[in-house]
Amino acid sequence: MWVLFAFLSALFAGITAILAKFGIRKTDSYVATAIRTVFVLMFAWMMVFVVGSQGQINQISSRSLLFLVFSGLSTGASWLFYFKALQIGDINKVTPIDKSSLVLTMLLAIIFLGESVTWLKALCMVLIGIGTWLMIQKKALKITQPTEVNTLEPDRAELTSTVEPSPGVRGKPWMLYAIGSAVFAALTSILGKVGIQGVESNLGTAIRTIVVLVMAWVIVFITRKQSTIKSIDKRSWIFLILSAVATGSSWLCYYKALQDGPASVVAPIDKLSIVVTVGLSYLFFKEKLSRQALLGLGLIVVGTLLLLV
Repeated sequence: MWVLFAFLSALFAGITAILAKFGIRKTDSYVATAIRTVFVLMFAWMMVFVVGSQGQINQISSRSLLFLVFSGLSTGASWLFYFKALQIGDINKVTPIDKSSLVLTMLLAIIFLGESVTWLKALCMVLIGIGTWLMIQKKALKITQPTEVNTLEPDRAELTSTVEPSPGVRGKPWMLYAIGSAVFAALTSILGKVGIQGVESNLGTAIRTIVVLVMAWVIVFITRKQSTIKSIDKRSWIFLILSAVATGSSWLCYYKALQDGPASVVAPIDKLSIVVTVGLSYLFFKEKLSRQALLGLGLIVVGTLLLLV
């Protein structure tokens, strides 16, 4: 059953990125994150009361509570980085980097949780890493030289050349934010796995969300962005709320799967949300993938599915 919850988590996570992109087009990313978290918190606690686990709060150990808090802090940091990257970068570039957190999650699960490593798991990590690299690289741009050059206007002359965009992060702040999102997302999975032990998954999610909410609003007030809330239009509000509901649904499914299944398998399934995101980004934002990027996406999917063998 945990496999089903992991796939549902991926579906809702993929939808979240698209809805959030619509919601943050005209909204500061930090403010948008804080607003979304309010609705995620409401959704999470609603589920707690639906399943009747609110009475188990007093039974949570200090160790579990501590790790849930740390997990919440990591989640908050990951969200802030991710939605900032999503606001200023293309979905098809930001998402692969964010999803690369799965390789780091697997490494951390092996090191700290004692999960086994096999040649197949190592191969999967390599495939996912190469796939991510292919998706974020750009092909060389070829500029064709005209056969005649106007000598009277040399400053306008075009020369035959091949331009290789730098694969680094210089001039690409969205990439730095996306990398930060991936690192904290990996830490979230490991800390959440430890904190959720012995805790009803819906209750654990709700507690973590409280920490995320506090952190998000502290950032908003530190950056003095709270005054921009009144300028958010109705359309953005609708998409922010819808993205929050999708996020809440993804979280609930993810931590239910994480509670019953191994983190090194649950996390990869969840990262298949990239397929949903890429498909929807083409449908709604007309973001197309090159053959190279499609190959990268294929490697990520194959590497992820092989983990289920």
